[in-house]
Amino acid sequence: MRISQGRFAVATIALAWLCAGSFAASAENVLVQGNKRVDSLTIAAYFSGSDQASVNKGVKDLYATGLFSSIKVSRAGGQVVISVTENNVINRVVFEGNSKVKTETLSAEVQSKSRGPYSQAMVDADIERIKDVYRRAGRAAAKVTARTVDLPNGRLDVVFTIDEGEKTGVKTINFVGNQAYSSGKLRDLMQTTEMNYLSFFKSSDVYDPDRIASDLELIRRFYLKNGYADFRVVGSDAQFDPEQGGYIITITVEEGVQYTVASVSVESHLPDLDGASMLPLVRLSAGEVYNGDLVEKTVDALTKEVGKHGYPFTRVHPRGDRDPATHTVTIAFVLDEGPRVYIERIVVRGNTRTRDYVIRREFEIGEGDAYNKVLIDRAERRLNNLGYFKKVKITNEQGSTSDRVIVVVDVEDQPTGSLSLSGGYSTTQGFIAEVSVTETNFMGRGQFVRLAVSEGQFSRGVEFNFTEPYFLGDRIAAGFDVYAKKSDAFQFSFYNNFTTGGTLRLGFPVTEEITFSPRYSIYDTDISIPNNSSQPFNDCTDPIFGITPGFGTGFPPDFFNNCLTNGEASLALKEAQGPFLTSMFGYTLGYNALDNNKNPTNGLFVEFRQDIAGAGGDEHYVRTTGDLRYYHEIYDQIVGLVHLQGGDLAAFGGNQLRIVDNFNLGPTLVRGFAPFGIGPRDIGTGDPQGNPLGGTKYYGGSLEVQFPLYGLPRDLGLKGAFFADAGTLYGFTGRTNFSPNGVCTPSDVFPTFTQGNCITVGADSPLIRTSAGGSIIWSSPLGPIRFDFAKAITKSQFDQTQFFRFSGGTTF
Repeated sequence: MRISQGRFAVATIALAWLCAGSFAASAENVLVQGNKRVDSLTIAAYFSGSDQASVNKGVKDLYATGLFSSIKVSRAGGQVVISVTENNVINRVVFEGNSKVKTETLSAEVQSKSRGPYSQAMVDADIERIKDVYRRAGRAAAKVTARTVDLPNGRLDVVFTIDEGEKTGVKTINFVGNQAYSSGKLRDLMQTTEMNYLSFFKSSDVYDPDRIASDLELIRRFYLKNGYADFRVVGSDAQFDPEQGGYIITITVEEGVQYTVASVSVESHLPDLDGASMLPLVRLSAGEVYNGDLVEKTVDALTKEVGKHGYPFTRVHPRGDRDPATHTVTIAFVLDEGPRVYIERIVVRGNTRTRDYVIRREFEIGEGDAYNKVLIDRAERRLNNLGYFKKVKITNEQGSTSDRVIVVVDVEDQPTGSLSLSGGYSTTQGFIAEVSVTETNFMGRGQFVRLAVSEGQFSRGVEFNFTEPYFLGDRIAAGFDVYAKKSDAFQFSFYNNFTTGGTLRLGFPVTEEITFSPRYSIYDTDISIPNNSSQPFNDCTDPIFGITPGFGTGFPPDFFNNCLTNGEASLALKEAQGPFLTSMFGYTLGYNALDNNKNPTNGLFVEFRQDIAGAGGDEHYVRTTGDLRYYHEIYDQIVGLVHLQGGDLAAFGGNQLRIVDNFNLGPTLVRGFAPFGIGPRDIGTGDPQGNPLGGTKYYGGSLEVQFPLYGLPRDLGLKGAFFADAGTLYGFTGRTNFSPNGVCTPSDVFPTFTQGNCITVGADSPLIRTSAGGSIIWSSPLGPIRFDFAKAITKSQFDQTQFFRFSGGTTF
């Protein structure tokens, strides 16, 4: 049986006391023996009396100092004798064998400190703390031992030797008690994933108790959002299985039933404030499925609105009366006057890099304002969402008076810079790689800075971005972009394009879902054609030789005679050669109510963009585009998508559009068609494909159903999709008569046009192109990769099709 030093010493003291008799209250002095560093008077001061209770307390208090390994009290003659053995002093604490966990992290975790007292019990506790650090880092098999190295004068070094072992991941995540949603659906909600053969690419499968706790909160919020007001997590158990080499996580839940809203009301206990007037702020309606997220948003909205009416101390309490028989809930938002408490100070601690004002500006209230728990919680969420901190915790301390509170913000900075190498391949752009340096908290000011250099098979460029999220102290994002980009002619594009320019932009949050972003852009574009004659325009003296009748188009050979050298670029494209300056104002109005931006399953996204070129420069046009995406989970993990898009381009002021300004679309509008494969084309170039001219109007829509590939491990990140697309591009408005640059007689072209017409425009009609197909979507460790297989169903004679399309990339 093991007896602690303290208990053994107390027992020894008691035995000596019984044997020697009680100390006389009038003892003349106290004798301290064995002390080398601690002063005798300091030790004697712990013993306030000679009775047994005082002696026991003195011994315990001395042990609590951590300075002594042994304390004995006895009586010799008329003296109280206190014999002590001092602990050694730690010279330094050394960690050996750690490479996955930094020494600074371990030093902050252990209690053994340099210049502190040595205690074997404390070292044993430190060993367990170090093991716990490694368990949180996903290395449950880590082994830790400790030894000491004796030094002169009672000093020693404490050396922790660590065998980090292999990464310990999560082998299996099991759910018990779930019926409404499959275990696969619930696992998809979690940040923690299971181990598989791709584990070396990721860290989300590493066992982390803190991340598991966060995952449980995500699951809870998901159920509350979908009507399960009685839901609770009964328990979460993690067991390490040495045979499988990973953790088995078992999460037990009680779902309860799904509730619908019977009625909603606002009850006001405030004078001169009618609750019914607040009803428009309520986000829920009778007959809808209960939604915990909308309850929270309603509380936020009511709190802010009531504050505007002169009630800053109001508490908004949502009361839900549930009827288990009908599975309905009656919701009342109760407005009560809360205690009058003011914020005396806001104290920020732990920020070694991020500046105080970056943290304070996330608060909608300040020092001297009425304390509002809703706004404090919102500030904590905002600080967490910044991504600047490992942890954020806001607590309250009592102020100088009972109606004053000190708000304490504890944060821990984390690295916010990244060096990324991105790579990808697509059937439209070939291979492309990008190196970028990004800092999201530049110099601790909360500013976003990014420098990127890209090199591709057909393109290259450099770009610099800067964003100040709080311009002039307001919640307005202001920034600029500067770039230089060059793209070469390739299979689907017949010209070289070198562009340099920049953009100034602002971003206004109108509501939680709506943003308004105005911008000004100015850029210079230089167009060149690699395949060109010595003259800027063909003079019609060089006929085309060797073209067989039809040439894949159904036209006779004289269709091409005396207009262009075989394969030469369209005259419309030649006209666009050279540099030109574009100066434009524009804006984007966006609405985002998606449940997840990276992998949406429910919600609506709408974006409306408009650019007006003509504030100086060589271009004068208005370009308008719109994009709508609606996601809805049809069944568990089966998601439907409706995608609508459209655009219009129009010149003004008597100016004409350049061919490079037009919309050029293909698989982004209708899958199954090649890039630049839809819309008007110059079919008189001697090229069987013709040159794409682009159009000024387009619209289209897609229906898609995404589903898991059943039978495959969820962690593979694979899902399938079936889709049907429809759309059109038309409206070439460029000139087709180039008589000042060359003369083509009417007999030289087919069909017959007016004198000097050397462009034969084909496929310029609002014919709806359609296609259908399937996709494999892979959320791979190397980034999102998509394989589209599409068959064009309806097409024009000159459209270019493409059955297979592949795209993907990564950042690491």
